[in-house]
Amino acid sequence: MSAAPAETTETAVAPARLHRAVRAVLWSVVVAAVGYLGLSLWAGWREVVAAVVQVGPWVLLGLLALSLANYLLRFVRWGRYLTLLDAPVPWRVNLDAYFAGFALTTSPGKLGETLRSVLLKPHGVPPAASLAAFFAERASDLLSILVLAAIGLWSYAPARPVVGFALAFVAVALLLVQWTALIAAVDRWALARAGQGARWAKLLSQLCEIVLHFRRCFSLPALSMGLGLGVVAWLAEGVGFWWLLAALGHPLDLSTAVFVYAFAMLIGGLSFLPGGLGSSEAVMIALLSLHGLPEASAVTATLICRLATLWFAVALGALFMLRVRK
Repeated sequence: MSAAPAETTETAVAPARLHRAVRAVLWSVVVAAVGYLGLSLWAGWREVVAAVVQVGPWVLLGLLALSLANYLLRFVRWGRYLTLLDAPVPWRVNLDAYFAGFALTTSPGKLGETLRSVLLKPHGVPPAASLAAFFAERASDLLSILVLAAIGLWSYAPARPVVGFALAFVAVALLLVQWTALIAAVDRWALARAGQGARWAKLLSQLCEIVLHFRRCFSLPALSMGLGLGVVAWLAEGVGFWWLLAALGHPLDLSTAVFVYAFAMLIGGLSFLPGGLGSSEAVMIALLSLHGLPEASAVTATLICRLATLWFAVALGALFMLRVRK
């Protein structure tokens, strides 16, 4: 008899969170639109519009197709992580939840994508498993971006300390999560204090559970799978960026274009700004200008790239979110 109120409360929480998610999406779109309009005016809106026309619809469709390939490869990886964590779900249910999370990609650190945990819980996926899969995704993405950014380190020395720091951070984090004795000790310590009513201790114990799930995603076979799919997924968008520059009449060699794209994504991620907004764009424009692109072309390439990657994901996420709400 007591289970019914809890079920009703849980059912009510998901729509409320979805409603807040929709508002967050709308605000992020408004803020980005204002920022991109300002960039266009700064670079000369006539030049920007002319460059967009020059690119043409077929190239734009090709960029969207490469971005979609990125999302689908990452979805395959996400499904593999859930299977490794003994929490598989039917692919259609999983696809809806995964893509709906993209609506909140513009949240700091993409933490809004943990909406997937809310959507998958009614299908038997424990929050600890879905959250562990989320953090495994973030770690795999960071490693994949670092691999691609390393391609151009020989040509851009200032990037080396940043890439080195990020690589060291990931390496230390992955080593720590393999230290099961330490995690177990922290968990026992937290549980003892949770019994005394300390709420923070209960949260710390739950975090230990997530970490224990997370480490299962980084055995050697799982690491190879996650990194392999991640590198191919992000390379697809890097190739799209290279194609875009050629269509604008300012081609760079493939390795340089991929480096510019990957390093801009890396800085955006490390900035912890919502979706890397502002930081990724600034780095991309600066690096393109450094490689000889006129200001208007650098701004145009950056705007089109971000619309075809980040904002295409947000748009797809919003559509899937509406589908899930229904």
